[in-house]
Amino acid sequence: MNAIRLVLVMSLGFGAAACSGDELTRTFGLTRDAPDEFQVTTRAPLSMPPDMTLRPPRPGAVRPQELTQRQQAEATLTPDAVMAQPSVPNTPGQQALVAAAGRPAPADIRNRVDNEAALDTPSRPLTDRLLFWQAAPPPGTQVDPVRESARLRQNAALGQSPEAGDTPIIQRRRQGLFSGLF
Repeated sequence: MNAIRLVLVMSLGFGAAACSGDELTRTFGLTRDAPDEFQVTTRAPLSMPPDMTLRPPRPGAVRPQELTQRQQAEATLTPDAVMAQPSVPNTPGQQALVAAAGRPAPADIRNRVDNEAALDTPSRPLTDRLLFWQAAPPPGTQVDPVRESARLRQNAALGQSPEAGDTPIIQRRRQGLFSGLF
């Protein structure tokens, strides 16, 4: 009798846990909650001062690392201007690194890579070409343009909305066992 009660209580407990949805898994930390992108702050992070002799910040004072409203508007309207590097000449080490990297890539590098990738695409084996020589029909349904145009004209003449009625589609014939051979 006690075993029956134990099984009954456990099954009721599991049933109640199953009805709780994802609350139980969230309670035990089994689900991963993605961070809320709207809670991300736009303020610059705090940084440690180089020495501790600095005076404490004044409440309401402008932070030195924050942009002015004009700079924020410029960053919003022209993000490339903000991302552009300042016009500082390269150091000798940077110049040596650029020289060691070699000449820059040609302007049409994307086209060259695409053409080479197209050449590298393997062709279909002979057995596939013999067995599946016909191209597969395109997926989805095709609207019959002649009948659809007539339906739209008829709806316009009757003063009905263009959505009224069924859209005529092209019905594909069912393929027989040997119909693809000839």
